Amino acid sequence: MKDLREDLAAYGRLIVEQNLVTAGGGNISACRDGKMLISPSGLSLGDVTPEQFVEIDVRSGEIAAGALRPSSELLMHLICYRRRPDIRALIHTHAQFTIALTSAGRDLEPMTADAVVYLGRRIPHLDYITVTTPELADAVGALIGEANCIILRNHGAITVGENLKEAFWRAGMVEESAHIQTFATLLGVPRFLTAEEAVRLEALGSEKYRRELLARAKA
Repeated sequence: MKDLREDLAAYGRLIVEQNLVTAGGGNISACRDGKMLISPSGLSLGDVTPEQFVEIDVRSGEIAAGALRPSSELLMHLICYRRRPDIRALIHTHAQFTIALTSAGRDLEPMTADAVVYLGRRIPHLDYITVTTPELADAVGALIGEANCIILRNHGAITVGENLKEAFWRAGMVEESAHIQTFATLLGVPRFLTAEEAVRLEALGSEKYRRELLARAKA
């Protein structure tokens, strides 16, 4: 698990550098062979060292290794891995434009080909549920079966992937899409891609290749 710990620390720094979280916000995890490594509670993702990620048994939810307390969103991570065996990484961000746009009552909708390719035609949105609670974890678990991204109004977003790179790319795409939609709304009336246009994009061989290439990434 040493390599996975190093990858988690590296992506934690990238998440902070990309302004997807600030201070001690957000959390990140990765899963392998029934064990999950998750960021510790209360520390900035930019400061967490490989050794500080807490190892959790996915089935029992018990700490297998680590001296620090796991992220307070532990239940949310666990339920995603339990519901989706294909998930190997999860990133929870507190990105500014995503929170601003969706807490204002807007739904994040696809405006670009990249948004469709990496996030899907429609992104589920959850109205605010108190953070770190079993109720939030259950609500996320009810949606994660058919989504690789979930918006949490007044809270942030969750993205998952078969590896950390896929989850990270999706996290960045969520915030980029929120930027685009916010500015388009300020400048005029946004034009969203239609369901037919999204289906055509998903069927393109070039876009299928891009998705498969990312899913095969090592980290």
